[in-house]
Amino acid sequence: MKIQSIRGMNDLLPEQSATWQYLEKTVANVLARYSYSEIRFPVLEQTELFKRSVGEATDIVEKEMYTFADRNGDMLSLRPEGTAGCVRACNENGLLHNQIQRLWYTGPMFRHERPQKGRLRQFHQVGVEAFGLDGPDIDAELLMLTARLWKTLKIDHAVTLQINSLGSADDRANYRLALVDYLSARHDQLDEDSQRRLHTNPMRILDSKNANTQALLNDAPSLEDYINSDAKAHFQQLRDKLDAVGIDYQINPRLVRGLDYYSKTVFEWVTTHLGAQGTVCAGGRYDGLVEQLGGKACPAVGFAMGVERLVLLLDELGVVPDSVGQTVDVYLVAVGDVDSHTLVLAEKLRTACPTIRLQTNCGGGSFKSQMKKADKSGAALALILGDDEAANKTVGVKLLRQDKAQETVGQEQLADYLTTLITTD
Repeated sequence: MKIQSIRGMNDLLPEQSATWQYLEKTVANVLARYSYSEIRFPVLEQTELFKRSVGEATDIVEKEMYTFADRNGDMLSLRPEGTAGCVRACNENGLLHNQIQRLWYTGPMFRHERPQKGRLRQFHQVGVEAFGLDGPDIDAELLMLTARLWKTLKIDHAVTLQINSLGSADDRANYRLALVDYLSARHDQLDEDSQRRLHTNPMRILDSKNANTQALLNDAPSLEDYINSDAKAHFQQLRDKLDAVGIDYQINPRLVRGLDYYSKTVFEWVTTHLGAQGTVCAGGRYDGLVEQLGGKACPAVGFAMGVERLVLLLDELGVVPDSVGQTVDVYLVAVGDVDSHTLVLAEKLRTACPTIRLQTNCGGGSFKSQMKKADKSGAALALILGDDEAANKTVGVKLLRQDKAQETVGQEQLADYLTTLITTD
């Protein structure tokens, strides 16, 4: 039987990886401009880490985590999200107490969900976390950072920012009691999923996709009525800062996020171009999580963006530059008994022209077949090295995308010639 990949854990093929690399490089460049540093931590953690952070009553912990006992009997889980692992790593390595940290990471996450467009069982995220700052200015910075990223990627016209405030942990607890009382009296009118969440994670009912449940929520208690004055002031100051820098947003009073650790600011960047899976970036404040996981009290805020969904959006909008995926600038054709000369010339050119992507023909073949390969490679030009060229220390240069006659260039002048030509093109 032929072994196949696990359902929902997809291969990334060469024609797809170019867009991923473009996205990842763009993200890294924008984060560097805001002075965020990369952190890396394991994909495998103690299960208790996610129970204490994400919440035992969440769908992630109850139904979606890949959890198993290792040979020592310890319960381990593949990470379903990145914030908990980042906080654990920072606590363990003493990065947070009386310090400010601006960090980012990227890599695979794992959830056992029903695979669909934009949602896989092994999916990839870029996470950004800021520690040690409790004011709305750092919340605004994260939103400014993402807004700049969307503009750089040329998708800013296709995403909308939604924001809300959850208040403090006490505010949420009080609101939860009122919401449960209201919904319990209307239990039979709730959809099946909301009935299940009513006594485990009732605030998730607020973002139910069921139309009847949403209609029922129109008369439900409002979260805003339970938020303390400090949290309201924080939220208003955030709005003022977004207004000042010209970032448009919508206030969504039913935006709550699915993880237990959020407080105060929460936000999502959403799009209508991907069907049901419309959230491409989401996050918020989690001021109590560091202490909850054993560290000293430390304010924090962060977000995660889904790489698969962003790649889908880039492709859907057709905004990936034409140069992405182009891997060859120069194709070196070898005709006759010149293999050794070809390899020496290729290495000299790679040393002298480090920004030029050069592919050497391997496997032999006629001049005609090699020129077909050169054209198919997408290279701008072909270098032709035959017995005569090797003897005379020259090389033929054929422009593949322009109707010009072939030239002969001395090998000593070739590096300067190529650098000028490729840069000009």
